[in-house]
Amino acid sequence: MTVSKKYNNQELGALYESVKARDPDQKEFLQAVEEVFETMEPVFDKRPELLPVMARLCEPERMLQFRVAWRDQKGKEHVNRGYRVQFNSAIGPYKGGLRFHPTVTLSIIKFLGFEQIFKNSLTTLPMGGGKGGSDFDPKGKSLIEIETFCQAFMTELSKHIGPDTDVPAGDIGVSPREVGYMFGQYKRLKNQFVGILTGKFLQFGGSLIRPEATGYGLVYFVKEMLEDKGDSFEGKKVAVSGAGNVAIYTAEKLLEFGATVLTMSDSSGYVYFEKGITREQLTAVDTHKVANRGRLSDFKEGKFVEGERPWGIDTKYDIALPCATQNEIEEADAEKLVKAEVKLVAEGANMPSTSEAIAIYHKNKIEFGPAKAANAGGVAVSGLEMAQNSARLSWSKEEVDEKLKGIMKSIFNASKSAAKEYNTHLQGGANIAGFLKVAEAMLAQGVF
Repeated sequence: MTVSKKYNNQELGALYESVKARDPDQKEFLQAVEEVFETMEPVFDKRPELLPVMARLCEPERMLQFRVAWRDQKGKEHVNRGYRVQFNSAIGPYKGGLRFHPTVTLSIIKFLGFEQIFKNSLTTLPMGGGKGGSDFDPKGKSLIEIETFCQAFMTELSKHIGPDTDVPAGDIGVSPREVGYMFGQYKRLKNQFVGILTGKFLQFGGSLIRPEATGYGLVYFVKEMLEDKGDSFEGKKVAVSGAGNVAIYTAEKLLEFGATVLTMSDSSGYVYFEKGITREQLTAVDTHKVANRGRLSDFKEGKFVEGERPWGIDTKYDIALPCATQNEIEEADAEKLVKAEVKLVAEGANMPSTSEAIAIYHKNKIEFGPAKAANAGGVAVSGLEMAQNSARLSWSKEEVDEKLKGIMKSIFNASKSAAKEYNTHLQGGANIAGFLKVAEAMLAQGVF
């Protein structure tokens, strides 16, 4: 039996090595597993009977890979890979987004699905963990081509999902537009109008606050972190990465709470707003990036820094909120945060901090809100959309927002409580709280 030297608990170390040996090339998935394992030793020291449950949790209940064949406007045939990983259904139907991006692989989908188990558990809503997508790239495609691809994708996916089985949503590259195309295809194939997808347009079952939910929820979570220390957003300088929905609505809510937002970014570089972005500039970024699908390198306001991430801006600031993509804060970036005297990092994207970066946060006593807790607002409102669809109801913006605030507060409290019980940090508390709920359900249902 090979035992990892990283773990004092030999059985946990052996379990990690077995997961690694099974899928040695799936680096993103292994990173997600390792991040959880590194915080779980106190649980397994206290409750060793839960180790076999963790072993089951690391293996998806079902993995689907399928061919998506479609024709472009010129009649040329294309073939993409489609994925759906149905990871764990112990506390509810599989729930998690679909990502359309050329970087999508099985490893990416598995890491996202594994994270989703814990995230969905923390929301307090009855949702299991799943994720899916394709290596299809919507950029540069016409609307007809995107519609054609979405219909081809759903033709196969529809065989494996249902309102009480698996309810996908959007993710990178999948906006309400793509969700609408897939919803329409499902309805044609099944002759059923059911809440099979979330993130829909309002006209056919979408929820108010859903586009804003991840960004708003992130800020509500950070608000709880600050208030726990007797602090607030007022006067805080914040670096935000990304320029999509999560980043835009994060910045919007930060401005509402009195913070100064210094940056927005995309893969071409970042824009630095020395005096803080204004509401008018934020609207302009939203229009430029989301509506017009432009690049920040072409944005006319602020100072554009080409090819760099925003963490090294030439000023001291208080909070860093990565809202772009996985592994966007590496070890060198984390050192820049320390130099800038950042006191708090919370993740709006999925797994945006590498393990080395997280170690630097803890070493330098930077408060850290991990993605599975801090960015759970999106899936929380997806769960609320499912509830509205099931009841054939539509709640007001105020009702959904209040429920979102309550869920994010509950996630923080559960994470803090578990952290206190097991004498660990908030990151560990989030992992432990999310795991224990799922583990207890799995034990109660027997081995499956």
